[in-house]
Amino acid sequence: MGKKVAEQLIETIKHAGIRHIYAVTGDSLNEVNDAVRKDDDVKWIHVRHEETGAYAALAEAELNGIACCAGSSGPGHVHLINGLYDAQRANASVLAIASTCPTGEFGSSFFQETNTIKLFDDCSGYNQIANTPMQFARMLQAALQHTVHKKEVAVLGLPGDLAESEACDIHTSVQVLPSKSVYRPQDAEIAALAELINSTEKVTLYCGIGAKDAHDEVVQLSKLINAPVGYSFRGKMAVQYNNPNEVGMTGLLGLPSAFSSMNDTDLLILLGTDFPYALFMPDDCKIVQVDVRPERIGRRARVNMGLAGTVEDTLRALLPLVKKKEKDDFLRDQMKLYDKVKKNLAAMADQRGKIDNIAPEYVATIIDNLANDDTIFTVDTGMCCVWGARYLHATGKREMLGSFSHGSMANAMPMAIGAALARPDQQIVALCGDGGLSMMMGDLATIVEYKLPIKLIVFDNRTLGMVKLEMEVAGLPDHETNMYNPDFAAIANAMGMKSLSVNDPEKVEETISTAFAMEGPVLVSVKTDPNALAMPPKIEFVQMKGFAKSMARLLWAGRIDEVWDTAKSNLKHWRDLL
Repeated sequence: MGKKVAEQLIETIKHAGIRHIYAVTGDSLNEVNDAVRKDDDVKWIHVRHEETGAYAALAEAELNGIACCAGSSGPGHVHLINGLYDAQRANASVLAIASTCPTGEFGSSFFQETNTIKLFDDCSGYNQIANTPMQFARMLQAALQHTVHKKEVAVLGLPGDLAESEACDIHTSVQVLPSKSVYRPQDAEIAALAELINSTEKVTLYCGIGAKDAHDEVVQLSKLINAPVGYSFRGKMAVQYNNPNEVGMTGLLGLPSAFSSMNDTDLLILLGTDFPYALFMPDDCKIVQVDVRPERIGRRARVNMGLAGTVEDTLRALLPLVKKKEKDDFLRDQMKLYDKVKKNLAAMADQRGKIDNIAPEYVATIIDNLANDDTIFTVDTGMCCVWGARYLHATGKREMLGSFSHGSMANAMPMAIGAALARPDQQIVALCGDGGLSMMMGDLATIVEYKLPIKLIVFDNRTLGMVKLEMEVAGLPDHETNMYNPDFAAIANAMGMKSLSVNDPEKVEETISTAFAMEGPVLVSVKTDPNALAMPPKIEFVQMKGFAKSMARLLWAGRIDEVWDTAKSNLKHWRDLL
């Protein structure tokens, strides 16, 4: 017998640049596993849960351009879903192999049978199942081309009996053909944008991850027209560094300075951002949006001019047509406000907390100070996102990965696995919430098994902090948000991982410094303040009213100690961010 379909799969994805398959082996995936065993370049990463595999693949794809995960039959398929949703919304080039029951059993309610077309339809851009060797070869090529060029998830169904069949040579291309084209608006549209900028006194730039390759062009434009530059959470590491006009983030995790710059401007230019919260968008200025995906233009704000193209190519064509602005009053006012915000943030971080209730702002500041210039951070959804957004700073070499669009819990540790395998020479630091880590704790064993030198910092605040805040601003007393937590350090130690614990704010810096200096994986469990909240830059009256109402209800319920602790922990936020 010649080459098997499973062997053809590995040979083809290897040429596409894929070096790892994140999966739990078994059943219909066994032939694929065996093909990996025979190959010297592709490695099987045995995760404990397929969701971890999908998130690891997402991280690797974001860092290296493409990655692969797999799930066997029904349960494995379902476990992939959450991570694939995240990858699809993050525009990550992830190939998912969904091995299935034998082709002769389709439609018979066979053991572990799922309909992969229906199951993966909403979390992928390409989604097919092969029934013959020729179909598979052509579909695999199409799936790779799709995920590389459209930056969406590609799911390919592979029946177990097909995987062991003899492969079929095809006459179409068996190589992924990467191509980077110039993509920008036509000259007339560029000229119209330049005229709008030249005729407008106050201009603000707001950048997302789509501006990642256009840092220098963004800075050049902002300096030319004296424009403040705000950015989304996902765009922070690409935009903040070496940017004299940056004014921080806006949104739920953001700062008043960026919110002010966007809402006091005459012209807001959105560059490569699909920022989701209309609440933070101005409604009384002109808005221009530049996006590589034109179907997204105008879905978050009322746009006066929509331009299709990459930010980099568009700005390069635009810059020669833009006139230098001499007046800089607007920029100076916004920078003055940003200076005040930064001082307030630093003051908050200086308040270290107390025994068993360490201020999480202080912990994040220590991590930022001690981490390398090229560290890759992963952050869990929830309060860890807040501390990462406000206290981790860009250097031009750092990266920050998270569930920024899907907003899933438990992503930080799995994404750290993919990051460590994608970039083995860089420091990987995961900011883990206690709720998130509790969900996927089994894959600590994966980190130990592959000796991945990840540093896991667990913010052990014994509560679902973001949910607690959501309930309180809605006027509801928090209920079922408190968590019984195990000793995370003891669990890590039992898994074979070095671990440290700290509950004294005076020992935080020493503990994290020690962890960063250790070889191999290390978990640090930090007892943080469960009542530390993070106020958004725009506080609605209804939110203030709701918060007061929830505190009153807690008093009526006899939870006076909790009300007092919340007030003491967050007075600094109310004073400095309102």
